[in-house]
Amino acid sequence: MNRLQHAWKRDKLQLFVSLPSNDEELAKAAIEEGADGVKVHMNVSHRASGNSFGPLAAYRETFERIRGMFDGPLGIVPGGSLQDIRPEEIEALPDIGFDFFSIYAFHMPTFLLRFPKLARTFAINSEFDLRLIEAAGPFRIDALEASVIPGEEYGSPLSFADLLKYHWLVQHSGLPVIVPSQRKIVPEDVPSLVDCGVKALLIGAVVTGNQADEVRRAVAGFREAIER
Repeated sequence: MNRLQHAWKRDKLQLFVSLPSNDEELAKAAIEEGADGVKVHMNVSHRASGNSFGPLAAYRETFERIRGMFDGPLGIVPGGSLQDIRPEEIEALPDIGFDFFSIYAFHMPTFLLRFPKLARTFAINSEFDLRLIEAAGPFRIDALEASVIPGEEYGSPLSFADLLKYHWLVQHSGLPVIVPSQRKIVPEDVPSLVDCGVKALLIGAVVTGNQADEVRRAVAGFREAIER
């Protein structure tokens, strides 16, 4: 059982941070303020942060230093298309200390389903046929990232309609559900997310901003809300 799988055994909502850039200071700020897990990126353009990420070689030493900062789950988005996923990079990730990959279902090549050294998480977007979620069981998936907010609505407040969708995914997927902060989620939303049954809140650029002091304030606020 790796760190991500162990995290799902905990009763408390897990607080993960998706770093807006592969930056040690941002990771340090998140970890020191109580992040349970961290997610980074490579080979992808990231809509919420506006950043583009290059190949693994550009970040390997940074990732190794981030891994050395904490003992929680460390994940990576390995690419933004089927063509961007490079088997030789995937092979290198466990040695760096990564625990899981996170990728849209339509960007996931089938060989990732057969790679035994990383926990498997996948994301769905607002256009995904939710009925297909119930077919995920045989593929030994470790978590579902509910990235179901349309891009033009990023940064708007969380609604009851969003909560109903998250709860539906919890009920019908049979998987631990991760909610990313595509909405401008605030600490006051935490009790409602807990009521939905989601396993993790993944806060990123929409909530954290792009600077270390902003990340620190955001993580501290959510950590306090979760503990309360």
